[in-house]
Amino acid sequence: MATKGHNEVKESLREMTRIFRPKDPKKFVKEYVRKYRITGGYEEELTLVVENELGRLDSSVS
Repeated sequence: MATKGHNEVKESLREMTRIFRPKDPKKFVKEYVRKYRITGGYEEELTLVVENELGRLDSSVS
């Protein structure tokens, strides 16, 4: 993934995470990758982005 495109994908995924607050980050990323036709091999990294964003959301609520 190119740097600019990669950052756009991460930011988009963060926004989607804030909106939907998924219960299962792996499933959420898998559906996101399939729906938006993201090149394979980035699922783990994107799952970490979702988990980190969920952690930030949980800590800001508490």
